[in-house]
Amino acid sequence: MRILVTGRDGQVARSLSERAPGDVELIFASRPDLDLADLTTVATAVARVKPDLVISAAAYTAVDMAEDEPDLAMRINGEAPGVLARACREIGAPIVHLSTDYVFDGKLERPYKEDDPVSPIGAYSRSKLAGEQAVRASGANHVILRTAWVYSPFGNNFVKTMLRLAGERDALTVVGDQIGCPTSAHDIADAVLMAAKAWRAGEAGFNETYHFAGSGETSWAGLAREVLQVSRSNGGPWADVTDIATADWPTKAARPSNSRLDCTKFQQAFGHAPPHWRASVEQVVVRLLDESNGS
Repeated sequence: MRILVTGRDGQVARSLSERAPGDVELIFASRPDLDLADLTTVATAVARVKPDLVISAAAYTAVDMAEDEPDLAMRINGEAPGVLARACREIGAPIVHLSTDYVFDGKLERPYKEDDPVSPIGAYSRSKLAGEQAVRASGANHVILRTAWVYSPFGNNFVKTMLRLAGERDALTVVGDQIGCPTSAHDIADAVLMAAKAWRAGEAGFNETYHFAGSGETSWAGLAREVLQVSRSNGGPWADVTDIATADWPTKAARPSNSRLDCTKFQQAFGHAPPHWRASVEQVVVRLLDESNGS
């Protein structure tokens, strides 16, 4: 099975490269061959590769910067997925498109289900919702997979930032009134590959929107404490964490106060439940410490 993955260096793309089984050929496409900011390159790349399935993993992810670059964010996150999906339709390939909890405003007092009303609260959020809508309207067979609070051993993310800061400071202040489901990019990769396997086997489950995030929930401060406790238990850096309010850590773009996602629908469709966030955090932290020690 030949799978075209948009992006090469992102957290999910790099996780896919480690998780894909031997009978899956991954072709990673990024700039300049496939540049989501240059829509003319998108369909050309798909036609050249002729994949059996496309994973739409690349995106504009600078949430605060999107407030200053709304047009660019919309082109990359809102328009490009539609162009990509239409190119998939032309060659008969399905598309798995990654989206985000940010399509919701975070005001609900329970985990969000797929059919809950969307209400984006910023430029990034609006662009990601537009991307979902474009994929659905494309006519391509598709899975839209919303996730949240992504971390991994790769790139820049919250887990790596906490470890770095703990090596520099004795005490950290972290937002404690936003709650969500921390999600390992490796777990996302497993979920995406599960969907691809189902498509190859001719099973149902496509042309739907799903939620997939780590099971359980915590705050950013709670995640920081877990990261640093695992670190300390394995000989790594540690710092004391104090909760602060969102209002005490102002950002250009608003964040949902509730990012929890109900993943029941995905589990029922594909028979795959997300691991608990603590277990996946431990795996990533231990790996990062091993790599920093040259193991």
